[in-house]
Amino acid sequence: MFEDKTLICKECGNEFIFSAGEQEFYAEKGFENDPIRCRECRAARKRARNPERTYYDAVCAECGGPARIPFEPKDGRPVYCSACHAKRQEEAE
Repeated sequence: MFEDKTLICKECGNEFIFSAGEQEFYAEKGFENDPIRCRECRAARKRARNPERTYYDAVCAECGGPARIPFEPKDGRPVYCSACHAKRQEEAE
């Protein structure tokens, strides 16, 4: 149904591929317009809107390893490293 499209980025002028998978995702979300910026320019715009995040160091409640998180940990609430968090997400599905 969907086929890869080559588009031109409004920001940098470079060609980029709007893949069939991305098109399907856009359709599922109800987006009607194709993207006008390449992935790199979209990421740069997002970083510009949301300046550097503050990250906090914590200890993973599951494996005891280091966890770097974008929110301040609260006493009594478990925090998980990326690997353990991903594992827990898979188990929940």
